[in-house]
Amino acid sequence: MNYEHLLVTTDGPITTVTLNRPDKRNALALDVMRELTQALLAISRTDARGVILAANGPVFSAGHNFADMAGATLEQTRELFAVCTDMMNALQAMAQPVVARVHALATAGGCQLVASCDLAVAADTASFAIPGGKAGLFCHTPLVAVARNIGRKRALEMALTGDAIDAATAADWGLINKVVAPDQLHAATLDLIQRATRGSTLSKASGKQGFYHQIDLPQHQAYDFAVERMATAALTPDAQEGISAFLEKRPPNYR
Repeated sequence: MNYEHLLVTTDGPITTVTLNRPDKRNALALDVMRELTQALLAISRTDARGVILAANGPVFSAGHNFADMAGATLEQTRELFAVCTDMMNALQAMAQPVVARVHALATAGGCQLVASCDLAVAADTASFAIPGGKAGLFCHTPLVAVARNIGRKRALEMALTGDAIDAATAADWGLINKVVAPDQLHAATLDLIQRATRGSTLSKASGKQGFYHQIDLPQHQAYDFAVERMATAALTPDAQEGISAFLEKRPPNYR
């Protein structure tokens, strides 16, 4: 498919989606979010084993486009943030692991976008912020995703101060997985997505979707869910093949 604001490329089992509005700092305008959601849904129906989310230009993403909110009605702002929520949820609903490749500043909704990806690798030139706390519109929706990555105190520090954190701090806090030099970013991201997609595709999809279902449940409910899911999964052909291959000391042949 051809997209107006995105570049979508496929190299073997990995599909890369690149935000491509550098002149607009890859702001998450309404049409951009709808297009990205459409692209993610389309990729989820393909044979791709993994997805990289990247961006072109000096900024990874500046977050929401204020022009969409200037003079807007309540109905319009509700639609804007509903579309944004659908986009963020699409990243976690798709079966494929998604890795954010962050080369520069990711702020507000852009930081939320990184936090909503399953994994993230950043260059040491990147930084992350949810800056509404020092302006006029608090980052309510970005905070949902960020807090689920880094915990309450650090999330509130980012949200209340609005200050940016560097990539090393983001890794230390758990917002991203790894920091590398800019010239190593592509290779490090590819390495991570390749490692995250080896093994059974069916098992990986079940694992990702199961994780997001149980992570916010009380522990006893999480175990109830996980026990049933793992017991059922143990009977699938790929699980039985993996068990047989291990016992027979041979490479597995997943379906």
